[in-house]
Amino acid sequence: MSTYKEITWNGIWKQNTALIQLLGMCPLLAMSNSIVNGVGLGLATVFVMAMSNLIVSALRSLIPYEIRIPVFILIIAALVTVTDLAMNAFLHDLYVVLGIFIPLIVTNCIVLARVEAFAAKNSVIASTIDGTMMALGLTWVLALLGAIREFVGTGALLSGIEMVIPSAHAIQILPEDYPGFLIAILPPGAFITLGTLIACRNWYDARANQRLRERRIHDQPPAVTSAPA
Repeated sequence: MSTYKEITWNGIWKQNTALIQLLGMCPLLAMSNSIVNGVGLGLATVFVMAMSNLIVSALRSLIPYEIRIPVFILIIAALVTVTDLAMNAFLHDLYVVLGIFIPLIVTNCIVLARVEAFAAKNSVIASTIDGTMMALGLTWVLALLGAIREFVGTGALLSGIEMVIPSAHAIQILPEDYPGFLIAILPPGAFITLGTLIACRNWYDARANQRLRERRIHDQPPAVTSAPA
């Protein structure tokens, strides 16, 4: 259980793919202009990463080492095709908005990196948890980026939710006459917001490490000096 907790913590925070490893920047910056778009792409990535890690881990003893990368990509591509067709069938409006970024999950370095670095060397359960948590770490960053950019840019949240839940509507938080801050929902806003989140995370970790060092110094027993003869 402690191993699974460590895998979960690594994926969600300690080795977060967006804030620490800085992988998958293209979909992260392009599809984080709203919560709905970010979470939609994030959940598609969760499915692909969880299933690809599970399948590769289950078959790792049968895959020749020399051709492992082509086989990994073939497995990932098959799962992305399933995801692409399913979203086209059941969430067509969202599928149209996400566009090319669903097929591009195949080329997302996060997916292949976890398959090669973890799933090909660990058990099925641990690999499935690792893929799921790494993707969920990306998803919550996508959701937070989308919320910040959407709120600052339009004064509302959950724009486009009707693409997923037809009876739902966006929540207008600021007054209707709010002029909006256009740069927030444009590409420069994505860079600025992500850079701010990375800076906040680094500051938080630095503070936590400083408190840990101070606690260790405080808990050390005082040095014993011998009296002169």
